[in-house]
Amino acid sequence: MPSAIDPLTSDPLLRLRHAFATGHPPVPTTSEDANAVSDAEIDLAIATHLHFAAPFHQSFALDTPTRFTSSDQPVDLRSIFFAWQKKDVAIPDYIASATRLNEALSAAGGAGGQVRNLIFVERLDLITWLEGASEESEYIKPLDSEASASQAAGSAQVASGAAGGVATVASGAAGARPDKSIDPRLAEIYNGERRMLDRNSVLRGIKPTDFSHVRKTAEIFNRNRGRAGQAHASSTLISSNPALSSHLKKPSRRPDPIILLSPSASSLLRMSNIKSFLESGVYIPPDSALAGSSSSANLLHISRTLPSIDPARPLRFILVDTPEQFKPDYWNRVVAVFTTGQTWQFKSYKWQQAPDLFRNALGLYVGWRGDEVPSTVRGWGRGVVSTAVDKWNSHTGAQGRWRDREVVESIWGSIEEAMRSRGWGKEGGPTSR
Repeated sequence: MPSAIDPLTSDPLLRLRHAFATGHPPVPTTSEDANAVSDAEIDLAIATHLHFAAPFHQSFALDTPTRFTSSDQPVDLRSIFFAWQKKDVAIPDYIASATRLNEALSAAGGAGGQVRNLIFVERLDLITWLEGASEESEYIKPLDSEASASQAAGSAQVASGAAGGVATVASGAAGARPDKSIDPRLAEIYNGERRMLDRNSVLRGIKPTDFSHVRKTAEIFNRNRGRAGQAHASSTLISSNPALSSHLKKPSRRPDPIILLSPSASSLLRMSNIKSFLESGVYIPPDSALAGSSSSANLLHISRTLPSIDPARPLRFILVDTPEQFKPDYWNRVVAVFTTGQTWQFKSYKWQQAPDLFRNALGLYVGWRGDEVPSTVRGWGRGVVSTAVDKWNSHTGAQGRWRDREVVESIWGSIEEAMRSRGWGKEGGPTSR
């Protein structure tokens, strides 16, 4: 049995570290005297003591405060031992296990108390010290004040020359360098010093680290930096020569305006007949065999010259019936929306409310001549242009539908006016809405 002044007998942290170093970990028990096998208890929620069997039998209460501190508060032995048990688990698992243990401690039959949930830095520092990989820890307070005072007094005596000092031992063989022994009190002082590290030691750490990948990354960075410098020099040369700049400048492509159709089965204009209607000026039912486009097409193109926007170049319009493939900037190019008055059509739009939608794009309603315009369409006001075509006659077919051309021209006129009012010109339309 060690002497009473041995720190192993009074300090649970040192005893715990010694037990792990010697390969004799302590066992949680339900009593201070753990000679009986029945007292051993693996569950920390029920155990009340931690029993050490080697090099001598001793037990510490699990609620004993230790010299390890968290937020300037001492951490109990149960929390220290629990952190060691969970040293190899991930942070979320450690937190979850601590929560479950606290619930079990406070439940009926539990030992009571709470385990402290150590943060990552504290837990890492504690495990490193307990494993013996580190001789000091910023979270562990030194031993009792009496020992510190004794060390300070001894140091003062050594410094004044009154006692102690460095004793020189006689040399051995001839020419051998004399050996020196350090006074035990000086050794205690030196053990309290922080060892200084050079640059290589700091970078290397505990385990050797291969930094060859940094060299490869640097080579790639320097190579790309050289290319960027050459590109910058070329751009500087071009910007300093206006003639060269204008010669090399590529013409920017004008964005195509977009027209959205209604996917409703009751719509008179769908993907199968919209192209013939807007290009040829003839209405053909979407389900008719005379319809020029396939009903399965999901994108169509129509070219139309709008004199007030660009009299020299026709504009190419994109026609789709769903915005599923839209990128965010595509909504800036939407110029018109064909609608049947059914608001579910707008659920996948950027502007899901009809007033917001028709403030940013022209609304178009096409119905049968003689039928009443739906009340919802009338309620949307001047943002929606309502037109009507003659009902389809299967006997005459496309013959005699000269009035369809008037409707189509009025639709194009409304689209042109709406585009001009929203900033469309030769180079394109608005960049944001």
